[in-house]
Amino acid sequence: ELAHVTRITTLGELTASIAHEINQPLAAVISNADACIGWLGRDPADLDAARRSVEWIVEDANRASEVIRRIRALAKKTEIEMVPVDINQVVREVMALVRRELATHAVSVRMELSSGLPNICGDRIQLQQVLINLVMNGIEAMQANVQLPRELAIRSSQDGDGHLLLTVTDRGVGLDSDVTDRMFMPFFTTKSSGLGMGLSICRSIIEAHAGRLSAFQNDGSGATFQIALPFPQEAAS
Repeated sequence: ELAHVTRITTLGELTASIAHEINQPLAAVISNADACIGWLGRDPADLDAARRSVEWIVEDANRASEVIRRIRALAKKTEIEMVPVDINQVVREVMALVRRELATHAVSVRMELSSGLPNICGDRIQLQQVLINLVMNGIEAMQANVQLPRELAIRSSQDGDGHLLLTVTDRGVGLDSDVTDRMFMPFFTTKSSGLGMGLSICRSIIEAHAGRLSAFQNDGSGATFQIALPFPQEAAS
């Protein structure tokens, strides 16, 4: 119940990003429809150009539909569904949802995703929820950056113990030792408007996947959050 409530809250915070992601392809649909009418109105009609415009309309309509499908999946209250999941695909889906948020706050993203990683067994929507939360926290941690670049680094890899590692590194204010000790506790927050449930629920979700969620202070500035998830036995061997 709590995981669902916090997911809905997060979607509310992402409203501008989501609207942008849907409005972009819709604007392209209108533009291409106008172009198609123009090509058909010529004498003689340019059917090849009109066909191209219609193909682009189909592409953009599918893109808008895919965004809506992802939003509905996140908003829907469903049973946990443990299925094979490509973590790199989860990262790319989350980046599409938060793209506008990143642009608004002038945050660049560096993705270093290892190719050929085995699938993990997990609930795609819940893993998206965890990653969205970590990315949004990273964006917020860098709001005060003036001298330092605002950059998030997202990396996927595997360790030697049969675990997938996914890290989100920011260049923000970093973590005080007393914050690191308490940040995953329910209702602990450093935000004036925060409920203090986000990281607590993220850790619960990862632990329900037999994994662990940790946070570290970087050597320089900022913090790193690390998700470690086990690969299925056959994939790890």
